[in-house]
Formats: sequence, structure tokens, C-alpha cells
Amino acid sequence: MEIARVKGTVVATRKDEKLSGYKMLILELADVSGRDKGGAPIVALDSVDAGVGDLVLVVRGSSARQAMNMGATPVDAVIIGIIDNIEFSGESTYGGRHDQASK
Repeated sequence: MEIARVKGTVVATRKDEKLSGYKMLILELADVSGRDKGGAPIVALDSVDAGVGDLVLVVRGSSARQAMNMGATPVDAVIIGIIDNIEFSGESTYGGRHDQASK
């Protein structure tokens, strides 16, 4: 699992029929404080109704296909959770007052 921030959406009217009905979101990987790490954006299917600005948990590769029981569906990343709070090394690094500062 990785931490990421939802940055936008992708609309594809023509796509593999196995992807019909799924919302696709653009993610940027983040650290334990919710700050963007940079790098190439990721497109992920949304299984939890996340929205732009949300800090989320994302799985990639074979774990993504297992997360939504998608088997042979052509998917490499799936959002499996919306993060409310992160505690790291005994400190709250995201959540409460921290989440507004990191968006």
C-alpha cells in the first residue's frame, strides 16, 4: 500500500468494457505527513468514493486486481481507503489540524 493525494479525475468515454462504471482519479504519491512526493502521476480506479484533495491508500499491481476482485481486468492501481489520520513514530503527522495545512 502507498499513500497518495487525489489531484484530479480522468474521463474516458471509450475504454475497455471491464472498466465501465468505475471512476478514475489522478493521484500523486505523498509522505506520512500528507505532503506530495512528486514524481509521475498515477491513474487509479476508485473503490471508496474518494474526491479531489483526499489523502488515500492505493495498491498497485496484482494487489489492485485482487482489491476489487477484478481478475483479468486491465487495472494497475486501485484506491482502497480514505485516510483520516496518520500516526508515525509516536506523533500524529496527518489528521485534525495537520490535514488542512497539507492540502
